[in-house]
Amino acid sequence: MGKRATTVDEQIEILESRGLHIGDKDKAKEILQDIGYYRLGFYLFPFEKSYPDLKSRTHEYLDSATFEDAVFLYYFDFDLRLILSRYLNRIEIAFRTELVYYLSNKYKDNSIWFADNIIDKKYVADFEKKVYNTDFKRYPSIRRHHQKYPNDRFAPAWKTLEFMTFGAVLKLYENLKEKDDKIHIANKFGVRQVVTFENYMHSIRHIRNACARGLLLYDMKLPQGLRKGPAGRDPKERYNIIGALRVVKYMMEIISVHRANDMINEVASLYDRLCKHAPSLIPFILNFRVL
Repeated sequence: MGKRATTVDEQIEILESRGLHIGDKDKAKEILQDIGYYRLGFYLFPFEKSYPDLKSRTHEYLDSATFEDAVFLYYFDFDLRLILSRYLNRIEIAFRTELVYYLSNKYKDNSIWFADNIIDKKYVADFEKKVYNTDFKRYPSIRRHHQKYPNDRFAPAWKTLEFMTFGAVLKLYENLKEKDDKIHIANKFGVRQVVTFENYMHSIRHIRNACARGLLLYDMKLPQGLRKGPAGRDPKERYNIIGALRVVKYMMEIISVHRANDMINEVASLYDRLCKHAPSLIPFILNFRVL
């Protein structure tokens, strides 16, 4: 039998029994009911004596650990996701737009090039099942297209790709048969090697998904190490959030230097606020001012 659920009062007792200092218990109860005991646990973890060891956790807190600092770390992460989401969306749209514009003009006589022989045949064979399925056809613009043109198997690229997920668009790019097509788009974003560009885009997609799902950012680990390229690569940053943000910064500089500077300043300001109001967190947080 699994563990039993606990009330907010019991959660407070558990935290205090493990050595966590809670300045205002009524406020702590309010926060636990708002954020949730389990979610907040991810932000309490750095304050445990056994951190970062997950296998032999004691769940005992450092003498200096406070509930309030863990909550501040939670909101730092929350605000970081809000900031980055705006810029990640800008990169995604720019990539999608370039892909549609370039290939639709190169293959002017084929508005559904995304499902033709310029794409790997396995991707094309699975396209209707995995992308252009019943749910996809419910998008109003796609539905209206098929009502107007009932004999069309697919809507044209500029409509179809608009509603494909970032992951699906990236997969489409990876399945382009002509390497020159891939090189052209990578070069548009200042990256010479296709393999490096794909690596960068997968890193961006990973951060974007983490933001969308409310996952941790402050100590995130990339599943795929960053390749050395124009965004730089310090070996110590290859898998962490700072390395990933260097890629986001680089891509934003290609799109708009002003917006890239805005992002850097917003992230730095957020980090400075954390250092000022919760200095005990500094040892646990990477320096976001290095961007």
